[in-house]
Amino acid sequence: MKIQLSDHFTYRRLLRFVFPSIVMMIFTSIYGVVDGLFVSNYVGKTPFAAINLVMPFIMIFGGFGFMIGTGGSALVAKKLGEGDNDRANQYFSMLIMLTVLLGIIISAVGIASIRKISYLLGATEDMIGDCVTYGTILISFTTAFMLQNVFQSLLITAEKPKLGLYVTVAAGVTNMVLDALFVAAFKWGLVGAAAATVLSQCVGGLLPLIYFIRPNSSLLKLVKTKLEWRPMLKACTNGSSELMSNISMSLVSIVYNFQLMRIAGENGVAAYGVIMYVNFIFIAIFIGYSVGSAPIVGYHFGAENHAELKNMLKKSLVLMGSAGLLLTALAEALASPLASLFVGYDAELFEMTCRAFRIFSISLVLAGVNILASSFFTALNNGAVSAAISFLRTLVFQMLAVLILPILLASDGIWLAIVVAEVLATAVSGIFLVIKRKQYRY
Repeated sequence: MKIQLSDHFTYRRLLRFVFPSIVMMIFTSIYGVVDGLFVSNYVGKTPFAAINLVMPFIMIFGGFGFMIGTGGSALVAKKLGEGDNDRANQYFSMLIMLTVLLGIIISAVGIASIRKISYLLGATEDMIGDCVTYGTILISFTTAFMLQNVFQSLLITAEKPKLGLYVTVAAGVTNMVLDALFVAAFKWGLVGAAAATVLSQCVGGLLPLIYFIRPNSSLLKLVKTKLEWRPMLKACTNGSSELMSNISMSLVSIVYNFQLMRIAGENGVAAYGVIMYVNFIFIAIFIGYSVGSAPIVGYHFGAENHAELKNMLKKSLVLMGSAGLLLTALAEALASPLASLFVGYDAELFEMTCRAFRIFSISLVLAGVNILASSFFTALNNGAVSAAISFLRTLVFQMLAVLILPILLASDGIWLAIVVAEVLATAVSGIFLVIKRKQYRY
């Protein structure tokens, strides 16, 4: 049975529609984890720490893809809801053009600055070579990375979430197989890990592009268009929360690494890297649901179907709250075996990672609700509120906490910072949902 954006969504129908998106995001996170797993076990903890030091800078670039994808998806979904399919296709084509042009510019800037940025991030002389090598290879393929992120949202809007899942699985399998081949078998070290990553991004970014270039059965088509500043600015502004979230997480990760280098040294940075890899898998469930449900909200917002907006918000809050409790319990139970996979070869680092992960995982109770709230306002084409929630949650609250709490609690304060940030962000999300309910009639 085909599920359409215009349908009324029960829990069963909603979960069926968003399931491919959730699996897609989980799979994306898992193959990122495999990267770290191979580097940590086959190359060493210093190169592993180098990757974790430079990765926040690289992820900022990928954030532009999320910005265009989520903001553009909401804009395109709204046009589809209004019945203006021609304009929706023009906007869709324009967003792909923008992504390619921006990716080329970002690659040039990133490659030129990677060495200086690595030193600014705290790289030692032992780490700088690894940082530059890994960073240069990944930044060279920023366009493919951005296209992959853009299509993750737009394939859902095109009512092709399963195709998005298949592409992500293909990209993930590519990465994992090539990691095993390049890193474990050929012993190419960080070069092998980086090559595996960028080749998988080419699969994830170029396969959907080929699909849309050819005649297809989706809601969207690539058509002749020109760059128009107003809709591009609207899409970027609307998706600014996702860009802000990526930039904020990257900046916060940099501060985490500085604090950990000061308090716990290289082991602290490595432990944080493990936590981030594993945490991405759990957070991916919340992000996958939010990405998958956003086009539904955008469509019914454009169609002025306020009853369905209310239905979507109510069911989404119930699902995110329940998932938060279940995932927290799961993370606490799996802390030891997951840490062992990455750093079981070092007893001191293993103990630090287990303790840190158990504290950090408490944040999952509320993370889903806050991610949903930001995504919900993006889908309503209210980028300002979405960005405010994201900015406060991922940057202001977490930055203050990671700077202040270690003064009182040493390294435990660093791990607890995310918990405090999620509690404060939940209060902000609740306030916005209440004060905006009359405007959007949800």
